[in-house]
Amino acid sequence: MRKFESVKRIIVLWLSYLGLLFQTAVYAYIWLEYYYPAISRFTARLKFEKNGHLGMFAIYIVLLFFFTSTYGGLKIGYLKPLDLFFSQMFALLFVNVLTYFQLSLMNNWWLDPKYFLLATIVQMVIAIVWSYICNICYRKVFPPRKLLLVYGERSIEDIMRKFASRKDKYVITGCINIRDGLENIEKEISGKYEAVVLWDIPTEERNKLLKYCYSRSIRVYMMPKIPDVLIKGSDQLHLFDTPILLTREYALTVEQRIAKRLIDIVCALILTIVTSPVMLITAVCIKCYDGGPVLYKQVRCTIGGREFKIMKFRSMKVDAEKDGVARLAAKNDSRITPVGKFIRAVRIDELPQLFNILMGDMSFIGPRPERPEIIKQYVEDMPEFVFRMKVKAGLAGYAQVYGKYNTTPYDKLKLDLSYIENYSVWLDIKLMLLTLKILIKAESTEGVDSTQVTAMKSGNDPEK
Repeated sequence: MRKFESVKRIIVLWLSYLGLLFQTAVYAYIWLEYYYPAISRFTARLKFEKNGHLGMFAIYIVLLFFFTSTYGGLKIGYLKPLDLFFSQMFALLFVNVLTYFQLSLMNNWWLDPKYFLLATIVQMVIAIVWSYICNICYRKVFPPRKLLLVYGERSIEDIMRKFASRKDKYVITGCINIRDGLENIEKEISGKYEAVVLWDIPTEERNKLLKYCYSRSIRVYMMPKIPDVLIKGSDQLHLFDTPILLTREYALTVEQRIAKRLIDIVCALILTIVTSPVMLITAVCIKCYDGGPVLYKQVRCTIGGREFKIMKFRSMKVDAEKDGVARLAAKNDSRITPVGKFIRAVRIDELPQLFNILMGDMSFIGPRPERPEIIKQYVEDMPEFVFRMKVKAGLAGYAQVYGKYNTTPYDKLKLDLSYIENYSVWLDIKLMLLTLKILIKAESTEGVDSTQVTAMKSGNDPEK
């Protein structure tokens, strides 16, 4: 059975790689037909033989593979078809821009970009068609898995809704409470389901079920608790022949903090210069709409709980919180102005935070800074929420890339801790690239609804 699964996965994997070859073939055509003749005429000493051309194609496909992997464009079946296409689209845009600059340097002057534009359009069409074909193939080869949900005291409404949104990949066909006993659960698992979901059950019972499923090669989807996330980022040591996991008392090393600060300063300066026209136009539009202040300053918390004033373009009415009560933006919030609705959708309202980064209050990547009042509310039910302030707050973060605006605080905490405990400079760079992708996803700026507000204030301890 496992061998058959491996064969199917290899087939799907090669389908994705074949798509990269088609994209490279389009580039190879415009290189051989247009750009190489132009460059060789302009630079007489540049004469490529067969290996030279193959080298150019190799550079292109390596870049394409790197950016496509970074954006998740090879995750056939895991991502929805539209997400898969957007991932490939961003990868193509990055690679084609970089390659155009590379060829222009070889030419010692700007090349005519029209062929690259045409090639990009053709590649986009290929990406759409290929994503659709690969998705169909994946669904044929891998039908939705039948899952058994094992749950505890917390409501299963949220997790059921999330699995229901991916009916193409998962189908929960059975639910059983941990109070029914391990023996009954093990009998239910045996031979009836393709995988098991362990959702918020006590650690002792969870570990026993995990070992039971592992011994029988049954796939397990487990929702991690806070300690699980901390352990995942630990270092593995050996005391003679005994393995030891080390969880450090601090988040980032001195070297990592220096590198992170240098990246913040350089990127913030570049973006401030590049986006200055956009910020000027936005400021004029806000001022002309209602004559109120352009910027909105609000107290937020960063590393160690230190308070600072975050700057944003004002997207709500001047008296949005005249009662002094801190509230998250809701769906169809009447406090948001027409100008504010647009700048929130495209994230322009966040641009003034570049100055917060330059002043050292924030970083480019890190947990989003919360208001002291909201932190206090969360900490009452979830004391571990303060863990996310072990690093400097960020303009974008792990929770924004892999979650949504209305992701529950507990899930945001786990995502942010995953970032803190697995930090690397490369992870920061990867999240910067992925942030560009989420700018066009509507759900990433979606407000909270009434049911989520209730869940946030329900008082359930997620660690029990």
